[in-house]
Amino acid sequence: MSRNAIIFHGTGGHPNAVWYPWLDRQLTARGYRVERPHYPGVNVEPIAEFLPKVLAGHTFDAETVLVGHSGGAALLLALLDHLPGPVAQSILVAGYAVRPTGAEEPVLQEVYDWDRIRANAGDLYFINSITDPYDCDADQGRLMFTHLGGTQIVRDEGHFGDWNQPYDTFDLLDQLID
Repeated sequence: MSRNAIIFHGTGGHPNAVWYPWLDRQLTARGYRVERPHYPGVNVEPIAEFLPKVLAGHTFDAETVLVGHSGGAALLLALLDHLPGPVAQSILVAGYAVRPTGAEEPVLQEVYDWDRIRANAGDLYFINSITDPYDCDADQGRLMFTHLGGTQIVRDEGHFGDWNQPYDTFDLLDQLID
């Protein structure tokens, strides 16, 4: 088996935005096969309709590292809830499990099987900020950590990249990925 990584962008995002291309280059140089899919339907289509496309579009196995940012991190919760087996590592950046702003969040499931997610997540990290403008903040990270364990990392770095927040590199992610 070869190591592979899948980097999921957030709501309204693109795989060539913020730190995604940089992380792709870092991991590729270390021997990973990296995917950065473009999913304009993330957090637009209801998760029950959207998730089967994502599950069918990739291979998930014990050598897979999953990285999700914002809506992509919320997508990881649903993925991990429905995978047939575990991945090596899951990193949720500015992730959330409940509506962060009161707005509709079609990427969220009504309920989660936390035990199944924990069993499938591998080495699990939550990276959230105390200053996230979308409320994908440290409280959201704590909620997921409380349900799943793993490692919670709290920073003071906004949304870790956004239309108005340049964030071209993310050394912490490179260090966390085995």
